[in-house]
Amino acid sequence: MRILGIDPGYGIVGYGVVEKLGNKITYVGHGAITTEKGEHFEDRLDYIYSQVNEIIEKYNPELVAVESLYFYKNVKTAIYVGEARGVILLAIKHSNIPFVEFTPHQVKLTVTGYGRAEKTQIQKVMKILLKLDEIPKPDDAADALAIAWCAAVSGSDYSSQKKNTK
Repeated sequence: MRILGIDPGYGIVGYGVVEKLGNKITYVGHGAITTEKGEHFEDRLDYIYSQVNEIIEKYNPELVAVESLYFYKNVKTAIYVGEARGVILLAIKHSNIPFVEFTPHQVKLTVTGYGRAEKTQIQKVMKILLKLDEIPKPDDAADALAIAWCAAVSGSDYSSQKKNTK
């Protein structure tokens, strides 16, 4: 099963792809969608939407795992991330691929065994688990790989999950 993990944002959206065959999880790819601060926000959302569609088309995942929103100190940032997450979920729905959500705490706990792990810990563990030559960059892509890993090891049978309908 090919799994696409997405770490939502509006400045940077991280993505990571893993393949699970039996109990073996292997690295497929990772990267980031970036938008410029000076662009109109609706143009940034449109770009994120189109790029998520391209990533889905390129990697052809059978499942998408998305990090759920968590508490933000800055309400404006939380709203922007929520809006970006909305267009990401819309792209997934239009692709008719099942998706799951994980909290940051669930991802950290699954990957490192500690729910309050630092970003650097996540990066180092993903490098080891996926047998990468270097730490995945940017941080958002490492987080996305961790989200995909979390879905891969969660033990749920997503093959029977109902797909989104258009």
